[in-house]
Amino acid sequence: MKINLYKKINPWVALLIIILTVGGFCLGFFGGPRWVDDSEQETFVGNTEDCNIKIIPLTGALATYYDFTDSGYVYSDEIVSQIEDANKNEEIKAIVLEIDSYGGSPVAGEEILNALKNSSKETVALIRQAGLSAAYMAAIGANTIFASKFSDVGSIGVTTSYVDNVNKNKAEGLIFNQLSSGKYKDMMDPNKPLTEEEKALIMRDIELAHEKFVNLVAKHRKLSVEKVGQMADGSSMLGEMALKNGLIDKIGGINEVREYLKTELGIDPVICAEEAQY
Repeated sequence: MKINLYKKINPWVALLIIILTVGGFCLGFFGGPRWVDDSEQETFVGNTEDCNIKIIPLTGALATYYDFTDSGYVYSDEIVSQIEDANKNEEIKAIVLEIDSYGGSPVAGEEILNALKNSSKETVALIRQAGLSAAYMAAIGANTIFASKFSDVGSIGVTTSYVDNVNKNKAEGLIFNQLSSGKYKDMMDPNKPLTEEEKALIMRDIELAHEKFVNLVAKHRKLSVEKVGQMADGSSMLGEMALKNGLIDKIGGINEVREYLKTELGIDPVICAEEAQY
């Protein structure tokens, strides 16, 4: 059984995101507006020798390790490794986890959370389009969380839903032959009906994972368990509401993160060139 902290996307919303993404790429490629002008680019982005800000992207569905069969995934072992490398680099003064993810594996989310929490550097989570479920779990390990007023934030909940193929197989004349050594070994096989006993076992684990998720958010965001519990219905909220509810610390994007680090650390922030997207 795989438990997921993942926010399901309405297909029309997904189509809109794809259209906007492709359109934005075309505008940039053919001379459209840039995030910053050339003068700001020169002062904010440097080569690997003089940079002091490490940006680590968390974009796509979150998993624990690289799998050749997966596409569109980002992996906690890679992100944790980058955080550890940044900790060893004396020139790096801050780590920015740039998030655009609807969630994924809770184990992966917790691994990144712990790596950020144990970092020796100043850590910032910057939520762009979305920081949901396991991706939001990762974000709460940072010292400070930024998000746009339009960002999708939260979705504190757990799912392990799946499509049941039983009726389709029956219509096509297919028969499921159960050959397993344990009563629950074939549990959640989409080609067999889910029994009430199996459903009870699955819901037991979902409720336990949900409780742990709520407690993690309460602990790391310094909120009461009761308040987080009231928000933990799987829904998300826009950035400004997330700020009011204590799920994030500040409204803003990369420029606001830059000003924050400049004030907080007393440095002129320079993003390492290989990670710079602005």
